[in-house]
Amino acid sequence: MFSTRQFLGTGFDDVERARRFLAAPELSACDPAALLDGFAQAPDPDLALLSLVRIAERAPEVAAMVEAPTVRVRLFRLLGSSEALAEFLLRNPGQLDLLRLGGTDLAQQEPAALRRRLLASVGAAGQDGAPVARLAGQEGMIALRVAYRAEVLRIALRDLTAEDPLRAMPGVGAELADAAGAALDAALAVARADAADRFDPTEIAAVSLAVIGMGKCGARELNYISDVDVVYVHAGDDLDEERAGAIAGYLAGHLAQLANAPAQEPGLWEVDPNLRPEGRDGVLSRTLESHLAYYERWAQSWEFQALLKARCIAGDTELGAAYEAGVAPLIWSSPERDGFVESVQSMRRRVSDNIPAAEVARQIKLGPGGLRDVEFTVQLLQLVHGRIDETLRVRDTTTAIDRLAEAGYIGRGDAADFDNAYRYLRVLEHRIQLVSLRRTHLMPTREPALRALACAAQPAGAPKRQPASALTERWQQTKRQVRSLHERIFYRPLLATAANLSTDEVRLSPEAAAARLAALGYLDPPGAMRHIEALTAGVSRRASLQRQLLPVLLGWFAEGVSPDAGLLGFRRLSERLGQSPWYLGLLRDSNAAAERLCRILSSSRLLTDWLEVSPESVAWLGNDDELEPLTHGQLLRENAAKLRRQATAEAGMRLVRLNRRREMLRTALADGAGLLDIDGVGEALSNADAACIQAAVELAENEVVGGEEAATRVLVVAMGRQGGSEIGYGSDADVMYVHQPLDGADNARAQEQATRIVTRVGQLLTANLKPPVPAELKLTVDAALRPEGKQGALVRTLESYREYYGRWASVWERQALLRARPMAGDATLGQQFLEMIDPIRYDRGLEETELREIRRIKARVESERLPRGADPALHVKLGRGGLSDVEWLVQVLQLQHAASHPELRTPSTRPALEAIAGAELIPSEEVVLLDDAWTLATRIRSATLITTGRASDVVPRGWQDLEMVARWCGYEAGQGAQLESEYRRATRRARHVFEHRFYGID
Repeated sequence: MFSTRQFLGTGFDDVERARRFLAAPELSACDPAALLDGFAQAPDPDLALLSLVRIAERAPEVAAMVEAPTVRVRLFRLLGSSEALAEFLLRNPGQLDLLRLGGTDLAQQEPAALRRRLLASVGAAGQDGAPVARLAGQEGMIALRVAYRAEVLRIALRDLTAEDPLRAMPGVGAELADAAGAALDAALAVARADAADRFDPTEIAAVSLAVIGMGKCGARELNYISDVDVVYVHAGDDLDEERAGAIAGYLAGHLAQLANAPAQEPGLWEVDPNLRPEGRDGVLSRTLESHLAYYERWAQSWEFQALLKARCIAGDTELGAAYEAGVAPLIWSSPERDGFVESVQSMRRRVSDNIPAAEVARQIKLGPGGLRDVEFTVQLLQLVHGRIDETLRVRDTTTAIDRLAEAGYIGRGDAADFDNAYRYLRVLEHRIQLVSLRRTHLMPTREPALRALACAAQPAGAPKRQPASALTERWQQTKRQVRSLHERIFYRPLLATAANLSTDEVRLSPEAAAARLAALGYLDPPGAMRHIEALTAGVSRRASLQRQLLPVLLGWFAEGVSPDAGLLGFRRLSERLGQSPWYLGLLRDSNAAAERLCRILSSSRLLTDWLEVSPESVAWLGNDDELEPLTHGQLLRENAAKLRRQATAEAGMRLVRLNRRREMLRTALADGAGLLDIDGVGEALSNADAACIQAAVELAENEVVGGEEAATRVLVVAMGRQGGSEIGYGSDADVMYVHQPLDGADNARAQEQATRIVTRVGQLLTANLKPPVPAELKLTVDAALRPEGKQGALVRTLESYREYYGRWASVWERQALLRARPMAGDATLGQQFLEMIDPIRYDRGLEETELREIRRIKARVESERLPRGADPALHVKLGRGGLSDVEWLVQVLQLQHAASHPELRTPSTRPALEAIAGAELIPSEEVVLLDDAWTLATRIRSATLITTGRASDVVPRGWQDLEMVARWCGYEAGQGAQLESEYRRATRRARHVFEHRFYGID
């Protein structure tokens, strides 16, 4: 009938068996072209062919169905998707008429219509109140099961022929749940009839029983085959409580047997009552009062999460509505329970941990990136935020995702991804279960089954079969996406913090907010309220997000030193960013960004100002990688690219200086987040300065040389703390300028050209540019450490330096050269400069007269340069045991021993200290004391500028400034005095080491 190529192209797996079955007499009346078209529609043509032959044997009219195009699509999509429903048609061939239904009859049915049909199937139609079936026992059971499975068949036909299965999925789940509820209503009617053998009919009629659907059935998102989770609630009118409970228990137990006990027509699904109070140990049915008493006193957090889906699905609707109304306040207040969020998160982890290892990779429902990840995430968001936002009080997942996105609790993009992924996973789950109508959530492993699943999940009439590899790839991608969203949203710190607030606090009502502000330590609650009102006024998405965030952020601001300043800074920043969609979403979604921002705004005046100028930098707070400072090479390349695009030196330098300020901000944010130590801070800031100066050198050379012939090469040498890569925020750059005339160039012309270049460098780094730039964008270069100081030439040749240092260098100039490092300009000249100065600074040793001279200069610095009135014990630079003491001692040891210990040849203090300890020049415990004092002094110096906005070399004395500095240095709240005490102790010990090793004082 068909060629091998046609068989394979249609999707058959066993071609020879297909040939035999197609030759069966039962299919002889079928048009081959129609059959070929039908099998092309079937997800599993081999299964469809086998089922078609068997049905045609029992129902010859199926041949006519193959001829009708619309019916043919339904028939082959069904037979190629579900062996179990084909078996149902074999047992009940009369149900084939469902394939001929018109579009209206095949469309989603109203719950009331389903209930009427299922009740009619057991002879309970038209009865009000608590209907009693005319068909009892096995007869009623079989009639009910056939009627229910006919409804499932009708639903499956619509589902399998949908133009967009993902769009159709919620309607399919809703109708399956409605059909299950209707089946339970009919089963209850049969149970009432059967109960007459045990109880008085008047007593049975006096007992009202409501079946409360839980889980997927309660949420109207049931699978084709799934446990139907239920809770039973009853009322007995004037009956004795024990008697009413016995009747209700019988009805509930018998109802479950009717649904799933062995019989000629297979069972429907298991009715699972284990979500009831006390689980398996509890009575099967309780009164409403008993339910509420249990939930108010004994229920665990997970039980309220389960109640989120509770809905009356069968039985007494008034009693069911009373149950729903009674538990609702308990559901929406449950997040206020201690540890609620953490318990939900822990439960999700337990579910994952209990998956058999062999099934983890195949799980659609429970595994990482599966349906449970979506459901747990959505339910937790609903419970936490639904206390005050009643729009979130919905049961089904897709509607909840929409509502969460509309209100801003999750981003629109995340919501769309979550929704699409959830629908896709549910469609896969449905198609897998349809094959055998068996409860499973595992992806198949065999290639033919995967190919069939891929086709079944496609829209009906898709032009090309999807290969198994495409299905697997999309499923894996969906899992990764879901897991990423789940981990980012489900574990938000905002959720746990928001859940710990009272409902009034979350609502931000004026009275509750004012009381909370005062309790949190805001000094100006009325002013804070004005900020809150300005941020939350209106109905915009931005205002909605602010209302979500502020109850939590207010507490985080209060953990800083100045919560009022933090809230004001947040308002300024929010107004500056306006309607930027990413900003508030970042604070809502990021595990770190919101808390970091609150800490910065309430603890750092300088960074608050910088963030207001560069608000886009807030985005870095949510990603540690973004907070990693750019390397020197990256900065050079970025600056070079920007310079190429600018017409003037001033325009290019403005961008370069903005880059430097950006990197200073990035470094400070990383510092505040604890991602950089002081060595990393110094290196990052020095790299930013070096890249900026390199750009200035290049611009100055291009501008000065212009059309004339280049006469020299220029080098900028970093000195002092800049040379050691140990600068702080806003430090000047100590430098020396070197030039080397090119071969054949006139020396005088080279000197004049070099002077113009370095003069222009200083101007470019400090000039007021247009448009104006903030003062902190200026980088002042200080060349006072050059030979002869301010009286000497601004720039010298390499030979001039060689001659000067060889003939005239004093010991303090050799000491200064210890920290010299090429910073910008000609790299070859930089290497030549190092080769020239290394013998001068490292190889000469230190004579006794030179040591006395260094001691004299140090003593003079202490006595003359310490500001009048400054406390020597608290001056971090020149005070006792401060930076100067440590650095001068290190440099003396370098001058004395670098010739014999090459590891001492470093411009940086801490590596030099490490080398001193390694060489055992002084005991390691003394090195530790020196390092502790130096690092703490450096930290305090930078922290003072960052937190107060003012540069200072003195440990702050005011309480708030000292507290801000202490918090930046890593101390807990209220430990400013401890910082001062520890600083005094560290520097006192360092001073003792310094006096002993530098001055020889015991």
